[in-house]
Amino acid sequence: MNGAQDLGGQHGLGPIAPEKDEPYFHAVWEKRALGLTLSCGAFGAWTIDESRHARESLSPATYLAASYYEIWIRALEALLNRHGFVSAEELVQGHLLEKGRKPKRILTADMVPGVLAKGGPCDRPVSNAPVFAVGQQVRTRNFNPVTHTRLPRYARAKTGLVEAVQGSFVFPDDNAHGKGENPQWVYTVVFDAGEIWGEGADPSLTVSIDAWESYLERA
Repeated sequence: MNGAQDLGGQHGLGPIAPEKDEPYFHAVWEKRALGLTLSCGAFGAWTIDESRHARESLSPATYLAASYYEIWIRALEALLNRHGFVSAEELVQGHLLEKGRKPKRILTADMVPGVLAKGGPCDRPVSNAPVFAVGQQVRTRNFNPVTHTRLPRYARAKTGLVEAVQGSFVFPDDNAHGKGENPQWVYTVVFDAGEIWGEGADPSLTVSIDAWESYLERA
C-alpha cells in the first residue's frame, strides 16, 4: 500500500540525522515494546508480513508523529484486537475485562535465547526456474494496491538491470493477508539514479532493490 512509511523521494520531512553511537534503546519502555511484540508474535496468530502491514496501515498523521517503537505498539494493539486477544474497550481501560482468545503457544523466558537464535527464515523452495537472469533488463510493474506490497512506490514503472538472483522466498503481498506463503524468486535490481529520481539526479549514483518475480516484467 502507499502508506506513510513509503517516503522515498518525498520532501518536507526534515533531514536524516544519524545518531553517533546510538543505543539499542533510548528508554526502558522501548525495550518492553520489542519484548511485547516478539512475545505476541509467538502466539502464532499472524505472520511477520501481517505485522508489517499493520504498521503501514496506521494513519499518516499517527505514523509520522510516532517514534519507531510507538509505531510497533500501535500496530500490536491493532493485531491483538483483530485476532480476538483483547477488545477495543480493554485497550482503552488498560486491563482485562473478559476472557479473550487463547494463544496457540506461549513464549516463556527459557525459550527466548533459542527462538532469537533461530530467527525467522523465510526462504522457501519453488519448483519453477527463475524467469529472469543476471544482466537482464527488466521493468517494474506500475500498481498501487491498498493491500501490502514490498515494491516501493518510487521504484514502480522503472527500468533496471538484474544484478543477482537471491533465491526463492515467501511472497509478502499474499502472506500478509492469509493467502499463503506462495514463494517466488527474488532478484536484486539496480537502477540508475536518473531513472528513479529524474532530471537533476546525481549520475554517479545507483539505487538497488530486492524485487519479487511478480513485480517484474521484461523491458
